[in-house]
Amino acid sequence: MQQEFKIGSFTAKELIEKFGSPLYVYDENTIRTRYRELKESIETIENKKILYACKANSNVEIIKVLKEEGAGMDVVAPGEVYTCLKAGVSNEEILFTGNNMTNEELDYAVKEGVILNIGDLSTLERYGEKYPNTSVCVRINPDVGGGHHHHVITGGVESKFGIYFTDVPEILKISEKYNVIIKGIHQHIGSNILDENTFLSAVDVLLKSAKELPDLDFIDFGGGLGIPYEPGEKRLNLIELNKKVAANFKNFCQEYGKEVEFWIEPGRFLVGESGYLLTTVNTVKSNPSYKYAGTDSGFNHLVRPTMYGSYHEIVNTSNLNGDHEKVTICGNICESGDIFARDRVLPIINEGDILAILNAGAYGYTMASNYNTRPLPAEVLVNGDQVRLIRRRETFEELLRNQIFGS
Repeated sequence: MQQEFKIGSFTAKELIEKFGSPLYVYDENTIRTRYRELKESIETIENKKILYACKANSNVEIIKVLKEEGAGMDVVAPGEVYTCLKAGVSNEEILFTGNNMTNEELDYAVKEGVILNIGDLSTLERYGEKYPNTSVCVRINPDVGGGHHHHVITGGVESKFGIYFTDVPEILKISEKYNVIIKGIHQHIGSNILDENTFLSAVDVLLKSAKELPDLDFIDFGGGLGIPYEPGEKRLNLIELNKKVAANFKNFCQEYGKEVEFWIEPGRFLVGESGYLLTTVNTVKSNPSYKYAGTDSGFNHLVRPTMYGSYHEIVNTSNLNGDHEKVTICGNICESGDIFARDRVLPIINEGDILAILNAGAYGYTMASNYNTRPLPAEVLVNGDQVRLIRRRETFEELLRNQIFGS
């Protein structure tokens, strides 16, 4: 029977007392462990690179941890390029997978010397006109999609992403027109994929498309590797999955007549399980149908349950082993959808209890907002018996920092 809930050497109460509530907490050891597990699962592939899809969590200190482990970075916006460079990542280790990119974004990427990954023929044409005699990567839509919610499926005919795999001949025409070398090919079919067959189907399409491009230096199989959120959810078998991917990749290289690099770019898998949103219960009330536990956080800090209907395990760190009850955990935002969990069976919750919302390391803080004009929480990084502040709590003054007063 669990006696105390700890992150590293620290109880939730100790962390809240030191840094305030609500609070994002990340366990550095979990991040490093997941990276090493992934690296080990592809150890049979000689020429490989793991990129971290930093849209999952773009805190500079998280990026630094993964950089230390050897990761490059997959970014989706100029601000992420800027953040990674500030974190000390080499421009050659950054892949900029933009979406509906402006000319200004193309210019910024070229100026900073990062690799561009282009996902539509129109942008490839504009790039060729502006920067002939250069090289890029292209993103393919393999007509395969997967993920935990239809909003995160990024492959198939209903997805806005990528150049459809049947349009590879058009890629070659533009490439030849402007002497733009296609040195990389990429796909990303969705987020939190736990079905290996979906991933393998996309791999097959990507490799077939890659055979049509003669100058490849790397093939990027994308990310989307999932983590278990719900009780009983089966963990993705990385060893078995990557054994099959590696075999297909080896056969491709033999047929292609050239050893190209194997790239993969998970985000959530590396950081999701490292994160906890700690929040304090300030209100407990009941009506004829429900008991509500109101907290000092909300979907402005963790939007996944509201946006996707996502499940996050919740622990009452103040009462781990007491009698259980059904309770609806809600936030402090003025919206009916501000619910973290409905009718969840948990040990009895009282005002003042500290709840830990688990698996909040990915798409938590990065999707947070100031809705209801509420400040963003602090973030801390735990490493065993050490903890440090990696982003301070936002102030009221900072909420107005970009507003212009007067006429």
